[in-house]
Amino acid sequence: MIKITLPDGSVKEFAQGVTPMDVAKSISEGLARNVISASFNGTTIETTTTLTTDGALILYTWNDADGKKAFWHSTSHVMAQALEEMYPGIKLTIGPAIDNGFYYDVDFGDKKITDADFKSVEDRVLEISREKHEFKMRSATKAEALELYKGNEYKTELIQNLEDGTITFCDHSTFTDLCRGGHIPNTGIIKAMKILSVAGAYWRGDEKNKQLTRVYGISFPKQKDLTDYLELLEEAKRRDHRKLGKELDLFHFSPKVGQGLPLWLPKGAALRDRLEQFLKKAQKKAGYEQVVTPHIGQKELYVTSGHYAKYGADSFQPIKTPAEGEEFLLKPMNCPHHCEIYNARPWSYKDLPKRYAEFGTVYRYEQSGELHGLTRVRGFTQDDAHIFCTPDQLDAEFKNVIDLVLYVFGSLGFENFTAQVSVRDLDNPEKYIGSVENWEKAEQAIISAARDKGLNYVIEAGEAAFYGPKLDFMVKDALGRSWQLGTIQVDYNLPERFELSYKGSDNELHRPVMIHRAPFGSMERFIAILLEHTGGNFPLWLMPEQAIILSLSEKYENYAKKVSELLEIHEIRALIDNRNETIGKKIREAEVQKLPFMLIVGEEEEKNGTISVRRHGDAGKSNETMSVEQFASLVKEEINKTLKQF
Repeated sequence: MIKITLPDGSVKEFAQGVTPMDVAKSISEGLARNVISASFNGTTIETTTTLTTDGALILYTWNDADGKKAFWHSTSHVMAQALEEMYPGIKLTIGPAIDNGFYYDVDFGDKKITDADFKSVEDRVLEISREKHEFKMRSATKAEALELYKGNEYKTELIQNLEDGTITFCDHSTFTDLCRGGHIPNTGIIKAMKILSVAGAYWRGDEKNKQLTRVYGISFPKQKDLTDYLELLEEAKRRDHRKLGKELDLFHFSPKVGQGLPLWLPKGAALRDRLEQFLKKAQKKAGYEQVVTPHIGQKELYVTSGHYAKYGADSFQPIKTPAEGEEFLLKPMNCPHHCEIYNARPWSYKDLPKRYAEFGTVYRYEQSGELHGLTRVRGFTQDDAHIFCTPDQLDAEFKNVIDLVLYVFGSLGFENFTAQVSVRDLDNPEKYIGSVENWEKAEQAIISAARDKGLNYVIEAGEAAFYGPKLDFMVKDALGRSWQLGTIQVDYNLPERFELSYKGSDNELHRPVMIHRAPFGSMERFIAILLEHTGGNFPLWLMPEQAIILSLSEKYENYAKKVSELLEIHEIRALIDNRNETIGKKIREAEVQKLPFMLIVGEEEEKNGTISVRRHGDAGKSNETMSVEQFASLVKEEINKTLKQF
């Protein structure tokens, strides 16, 4: 008999050779009908895998992330079979599950797949699926695997890097693929499938290698799930920050300036400035001091910090000067500079904590294929701050930063989020710098603060920065997509590397603890996500223009200017549209620009000293007539509802 431990802690005994599906049936028939994958002692297995030792078993359904992963990975096998049948002679490489669906990288040779081919491939995938073929794993020797793929240099390269005795294949129908496992019981569970797109992808992500065709797809156990997902995709396209940024005149990319280097247009620059001022005001209340550091630094600075060893080879190359051996780097991070600001003078424990804040622009070389609008760029501005404190102050300082992050989220409408405590990967200690003792202290400090603040948090191994653990905030947007926004990190390592110190009450020198924090993270990425979350309908306090004054004709131009001047007194940002166009056209264009209020002025309004107020998106509703003062009160009241107090 073997003992199987379930996620609730209960232990059940079974005969050797029991399968996860047998365990599911012993719990309930309903569970057995829904189980599609499993893991045993942390390793993903099939529901038909025989269990011969004691261990922990987790059963996955479609509703679990790991269940979806097995479902999508299995569908990638079926799609690969369909592609191989329809395009004889192609070479398959890899086909993993991703966050939403799966892809398969294929060398099509002189063949090509286009949008027009998608439907026939999808139909064949569903034909194969309806045949209910089982996914069966089997072992193979290295020689057998190499023989099978002797005409496929991609699979051969993968096999050459594997040890004999660790090589497995997955078979279904007439198709075989090199695979480590993690599949659903049979193809019949796949009821709906869609090819989403194709793109170029270098083999193993290396630009020096051949470019393959990456075929992206997604699948579901119900047709309705696919229909709902496709509707969500259409809404995502309408909210795409690149599309909205162009429509709202916020930012621009120029090939002459360079890929991944955004140009902020006047409206976008004003939006950024309002976000900066919003956070600077809160930071001032919280005791932060503003600093400014250069865009470059000597290479030695980043060697000291460890950034050069971790990122130097994949970043912008050093800038050489006329001086022999002198090299500078574009700044990849602000923290080494802030360490040197701290080091500019000696400190006592009575002086701490020191809180340095900077909206500092940094530069990192991203491969061109990974660049994406504002979410993945080569030059971006971080709302960076670094707190230098005593160990006794760490808990209170960390919790204060949590409060600041929650204030930012609340004021910008991000209400749905979870916290992620990102810790080390204990199996790969070489990825990190610093002592085990300091890592353990830092990780425990974050877990303790998150628990005390009542955050809904999870612990994720392997997600820490190379110099310390962190608390990441995972925010869900209006479309239900999860984004990492805001991060707080505890760091014992950089103070060691930069030999930071303060004089304690014992008159001895001690190392401060360093907290890294950025509620926005990258300003570029934050604005992109905010754009997509709001669909361009920013909170009223943040809108580039809060109102537009639409005159019924040129006769009322002077009154429109008077209204504008009154609004300016009340600190309301407004435009005037005096063009010789119909009021209908002016309203339609104001709607496209997402302007919150349209203030219509004509003969009646001029005579009575009023404005006719129309809200964005209120088509078919009657306009409200009111004085400018009443409108100003309305705007102030709405801003106060969303802009929290800190």
